[in-house]
Amino acid sequence: MNLFNIISEIEKVDPEANERYSFYSRRNLLKIGSNLAAAGIPAIVASTLNKAYAQAAAPSKAAVDVLNYALTLEYLEDEFYSRGLAATGLIPAADMAVIKQISKHEAAHVALLKGALGTAAVAKPAFKFPATMFTDYKTFLPTAQALEDTGVRAYKGQAGALINDKAILQTALQIHSVEARHASEVRRMLGMKGWVSDTKQTTFKQGGVDLKTLNTGKSDDALREAFDEPLTMAEVLAIAQPFL
Repeated sequence: MNLFNIISEIEKVDPEANERYSFYSRRNLLKIGSNLAAAGIPAIVASTLNKAYAQAAAPSKAAVDVLNYALTLEYLEDEFYSRGLAATGLIPAADMAVIKQISKHEAAHVALLKGALGTAAVAKPAFKFPATMFTDYKTFLPTAQALEDTGVRAYKGQAGALINDKAILQTALQIHSVEARHASEVRRMLGMKGWVSDTKQTTFKQGGVDLKTLNTGKSDDALREAFDEPLTMAEVLAIAQPFL
């Protein structure tokens, strides 16, 4: 039995497998394989890789905190759309299919984050909504737009905290891109542009690059719209505070 082939096949399925066990572990596997009967090798390989995967699978405290923060926002969106759909006569027939689909997405996001967190998942808060939220569509839809816009920038703001937790970062990005689609679709329903021009944005740097230097002659609005600014956890929680 060729252990080089075994490890090679594992890496074809999981390209990051070589990061989940050290060179020292790999070297020992090969050494063990040269001294033991082939029949015993699979169990040894499985045991070693299981330990490596178990260590890699444990998210950091920072990642757990970010996922619970994201889960709280997803709880809020899920509750918001569920209540909106339950309210008689609130959502026009023309928009019903879209709102129903967004609601399904938010429920799936909650399920995904709870599954990733397991027993570390926070409980769903008791949310507060204004009395007119589910009786006036002119209040409901702009609130949906605000929640979706905030959600997109909230996920972006926490990406850096997840850089060392690749599996958790991937989970967050799976949700982030869909939230961006929600935001664009709700904006379309409101007759707005699909992108954001945040007039509060007064700096024009992305990744240390001065956008005004690269885009001479472009208006500030054009630069704002080309790059979403991330929101910090504190900024997002301040926006969500009225609902908590």
